[in-house]
Amino acid sequence: MSAGSAKRDRPWVMRTYAGHSTPAESNALYRRNLAKGQTGLSVAFDLPTQTGYDADAELAAGEVGKVGVPIAHRGDLARLFEGIPLAEMNTSMTINATAMWLLALYQVVAEEQGADPALLAGTTQNDIVKEYLSRGTYAFPPGPSLRLTTDMICHTVSALPKWNPINICSYHLQEAGAEPVQEIAYALSTAITVLDAVRDCGQVPAERFDRVVERISFFVNAGVRFVEELCKMRAFTRLWDEITRERYGVTDPAARRFRYGVQVNSLGLTEAQPENNVARIVLEMLAVTLSKGARARAVQLPAWNEALGLPRPWDQQWSLRLQQVLAFESDLLEYGDLFDGSHVVEAETAALVDAARAEMRRIEDMGGIVAAVESGYLKGQLVSAHAERRARIESGEQIVVGVNAFRETEPNPLTADLDSAIQTVDAAVEQEAADALARWRSSRGQGAVDAALTRLRKDAADQGTNLMSATLECARAGVTTGEWAGALREVFGEFRAPTGVAGAAVGTQVSAELSALRERVRAAGEQRGRRLRMLVGKPGLDGHSNGAEQIAVRARDAGFEVVYQGIRLTPAQIAAAAVAEDVDVVGLSVLSGSHLRLVPNVLRLLADSGAGEVPVVVGGIIPEADAETLLAQGVRAVFTPRDYDLTAILGRVLDVIG
Repeated sequence: MSAGSAKRDRPWVMRTYAGHSTPAESNALYRRNLAKGQTGLSVAFDLPTQTGYDADAELAAGEVGKVGVPIAHRGDLARLFEGIPLAEMNTSMTINATAMWLLALYQVVAEEQGADPALLAGTTQNDIVKEYLSRGTYAFPPGPSLRLTTDMICHTVSALPKWNPINICSYHLQEAGAEPVQEIAYALSTAITVLDAVRDCGQVPAERFDRVVERISFFVNAGVRFVEELCKMRAFTRLWDEITRERYGVTDPAARRFRYGVQVNSLGLTEAQPENNVARIVLEMLAVTLSKGARARAVQLPAWNEALGLPRPWDQQWSLRLQQVLAFESDLLEYGDLFDGSHVVEAETAALVDAARAEMRRIEDMGGIVAAVESGYLKGQLVSAHAERRARIESGEQIVVGVNAFRETEPNPLTADLDSAIQTVDAAVEQEAADALARWRSSRGQGAVDAALTRLRKDAADQGTNLMSATLECARAGVTTGEWAGALREVFGEFRAPTGVAGAAVGTQVSAELSALRERVRAAGEQRGRRLRMLVGKPGLDGHSNGAEQIAVRARDAGFEVVYQGIRLTPAQIAAAAVAEDVDVVGLSVLSGSHLRLVPNVLRLLADSGAGEVPVVVGGIIPEADAETLLAQGVRAVFTPRDYDLTAILGRVLDVIG
């Protein structure tokens, strides 16, 4: 085909997932990214914002500004988007438990800019189900959380008709171990639960229900097995068309289109030989762009060094340029679907469709996605699938270049100075945020705040009242994120999701190495007169629990008695559990960058409790300099993603126990 002879498709929306430290610093980053050709914004919020806490809350300690930007009130959001006209922007916000709150802040700030809410375009993730399974940023029990999602969707149908009020998110399911069939089935089962709830709540007239369906979007993951991932996207497309046509009677093919954005896989990015991650990212991008009929509407790519720490602006620019080269230099957008008529692709797609249908029927027979969450079935399935993946890597059945094969390498100039190869968040950010919060509280009208929160509690207690109106009143009155969520916690209560560890299948075949470890654990237990006990702890708000769960499962399989209470514990709770359970070792998992704040607190509290002799080991995304600091403070061993062999890790833990 000669150059210029074909009409090119429009490229997908290009984003980078960004935000850190403060609204002002994140605003500067967004404006730089937009100037480089990014065509949409993707906002990363810090963990306190995601889980409904203010910067001065106990659980927020060490987490403020680390994995995203802290937003406490409408003033923070106004500063975040200063100089960025929201009426002209397409903004994606990765926010779930507090999605209603952030959308209310966004709408109020847009109105303050003079924008008509009816013109606002973008997406709130707002998929709470996967938070109970993978990412851990839930705030309320499943039932009330589903109500918040439903109320928000109903609000947008009339008030923000161009907004995608929910982004059913299978991305984190794959990060938690989901195979393609599980990713498809769990995501579509979530969508069915949400749509059924909206249909049955009576807030949207039947004749407008197709408008709800057409605004449902998805956020998926694409791994390095790009043929399988491409077929997964075609299967998603086929099943969504079937569900919306047959279950919901949507006759307009455009309204039945499977609309999705994607961030390609971060689970497979490696700390070892991180330059290989660029090739992985490109292959994963191809999986969601090559097939025109199942092409992503928006793409955001991780950076090559995300397994090392927080990417710099240059690293994010590199990922943006990968998209731009594919979209503007290649001829991909000049052709129809390259795979129509492919026997291989059709067979794989059909197999995925059939298997996903069967798993969706199983979930429906359990009572739907919420019942499957509450029973622990879904979490157990994910933990088992992830354990099987880890076992394949450890045995060498699944090759990961630079990790379990081809490990010999030349010195890497990209990481020669690791301190400058990633970005760090200033430790002063947390205190600055707390001070700014105090100034905000003292400057607002407390009477309006109290009245808004009283109305919020009253409306929350009335199941038939849409909570969006009261939430908008709170936003305008100057209520903070922690106050909004705290009021709802008073009415809805709190929830601890199943860990999936107890019900997980044995994670690996009994290798010679595991047999030898079992014997060592048994012998050490005999010397103590009881089984060895290991406490696996997740301090702070970091809900990425994959590593902790896999260590817990393997430790159990090796003969340890494992104490694992799940995510979101304070250092005081972890220290108290270690004493109460009389454990032989404490293993802490921290992936949010808050290790230098949280781990020393656990050490101090153990010492204060008379358990200072209990060894503490730590795992997470921990730069070498930070690891040395922790070891100097009394941590006995530090493990990073480079340490992929769980049996070997537990062997070193046993050495520490002595």
